[in-house]
Amino acid sequence: MAEQDWVSDRFAEHQDRLHALAYRMLGSAGEAEDAVQEAWLRASRADTGQVENPGGWLTTVVARVCLNMLEARRNRREESAGALPPEPDVPHASVHPAGQAGPEDEALLADSVGAALMVVLDTLTPAERLAFVLHDVFAVSFGEIGPVIGRSPAAARQLASRARRRVQGAADASDAARSAKRDIVEAFLAAARGGDFAALLDLLDPDAVVGEASGGREVAAFFAGRAQAARLALVDGVPAAVWSHLGRPKAVLTFTVDDDRITRIDIDTDPDRLRDLDIVILTAGDKERR
Repeated sequence: MAEQDWVSDRFAEHQDRLHALAYRMLGSAGEAEDAVQEAWLRASRADTGQVENPGGWLTTVVARVCLNMLEARRNRREESAGALPPEPDVPHASVHPAGQAGPEDEALLADSVGAALMVVLDTLTPAERLAFVLHDVFAVSFGEIGPVIGRSPAAARQLASRARRRVQGAADASDAARSAKRDIVEAFLAAARGGDFAALLDLLDPDAVVGEASGGREVAAFFAGRAQAARLALVDGVPAAVWSHLGRPKAVLTFTVDDDRITRIDIDTDPDRLRDLDIVILTAGDKERR
């Protein structure tokens, strides 16, 4: 009983880190919770007499559970292609003592990468993903990572390096794509407010659709002279437009862009869905406000 109490105390002490690790590894709050619960069961049955670093030991236990879950997920996808997990709300990176940026800030770039990061992480092998997340996000040494994935420290370093290059590439691509889409949405709103039919046609794909309106000319006619109160925004990190009343979002316009042309505009007015969105209104000079 005393040993189980010791495990419970250590788990409580490190639970935030363990949940964060599982969340980063799996990209799903539900799966992360399952992983931590499974890790607790394993830890409660283990012989802890020789454990000298409880935090490191529990990190390893959670990492191994996550590795098994990632491999099982990969096997399922080989049998039947499934949807990628939804983008999680990624916790902010921490700052290490003495004001030094932590490995989260230097390598993960989670806040700026958003969905692109989760997509590229999902394309990594389980071993690559684990090596990258453990080392670059949680500062676990390659000497500790190697045994978890059954590789040498040097091989673990190579896996993390390969994953890091792909994540950095995703960050650059995501930033470029977001910037281009923002320009298009901003130009669309300006043309709509000004009733500039020709400018709207230039921005719209000939087969663009919005609601029941189909075709570039119909969509342009629908928006010309409208959207006066719509504001450029980031909605879950993606450029969009938001119409608010008394500070509350009433409608969100999301844009599908292909080859620099808007192919689809979706208008969502459901208050329950809008309440769950992360909305940042953008103002002039690239300043952001909630």
